[in-house]
Parts: sequence; C-alpha cells; structure tokens
Amino acid sequence: MITLLPVASTDIPALWELRTRALRSQCAGHYDPLTLSTWAAAPAPSTYPALLAQGGGIKAYINGELAGYAILDLESNEVDAVFGEPRFGGQGVGKCLLKALEQMAGEPAALHLYASLNAVPFYEAAGYRAMKNTQYQHPSGILLDCVFMTRT
Repeated sequence: MITLLPVASTDIPALWELRTRALRSQCAGHYDPLTLSTWAAAPAPSTYPALLAQGGGIKAYINGELAGYAILDLESNEVDAVFGEPRFGGQGVGKCLLKALEQMAGEPAALHLYASLNAVPFYEAAGYRAMKNTQYQHPSGILLDCVFMTRT
C-alpha cells in the first residue's frame, strides 16, 4: 500500500538522494555517461523550498520506506519532479504521485512538464502529449535532451 504525505523542506536531502539513485538507474540508457554524471552530481534546486512552501510537494511511502516524491509549481502548473525509488519500480508509485499532483492543481488544470527521455512513455501512458523535442538548460550548465509535454 502506498501512503502519501506532504513534503517539508527538511525532507529535501533524502528526496535528492532518491532522485540521484533514480537518475543513475533509469536514465543510463538515454544519456551519455558525462551528461548523466554531471546531472546526478548537481545539488538540489534552490527553488525547492519555495515550491514546497506553496504546498506543491508530495512524498510516497511503502511499508514505511520512502518510495518516491513529486513536486508541482502551483503558480505555473509545471510538474517539476516525479521520481521513484528504483527498487519500488513497477508498483504504481509514479502513477500515484502524478495523480496527486493533478489533484493538487485542480481540474481541469493544464499541466505541463519537461520529460527526460526515459520518462516520456510514463507520461504518455498517463495522458500527457508530447509537444516538441527540446533541451533543458540545467543549472549545472549542461543541456539535457527532453520532451515538452502537456496534459489538458
């Protein structure tokens, strides 16, 4: 059973460690090693505390263990992050988190996001539509290939 709880700023270090494990596990076949290592080594975004203060963060637990998290920018309706702990893959954590973000945004919110290449099928299965291939200027200085997607 998946339990959802709000995210607090004090959760950021644990969430960021989970995100780094997820990147290394799930993105390896989609990005070159240098890009992936630079991306994985980047610190948590300075925007996280403000997004969490808006109430846009949710974390998932399975049997008392952190299984994933998601963050929504409630002002722009941009999905900032959906990450699942790799060992809980296939158990519906990502779907549950994404649904929680959609409920936070309210219906019929037009959500958008920049999906990493490995995540595009996940978002398509959840009803998001690929609008264009693009690159995201990551704060670490690298350009990440991604897909801009929307759900209306």
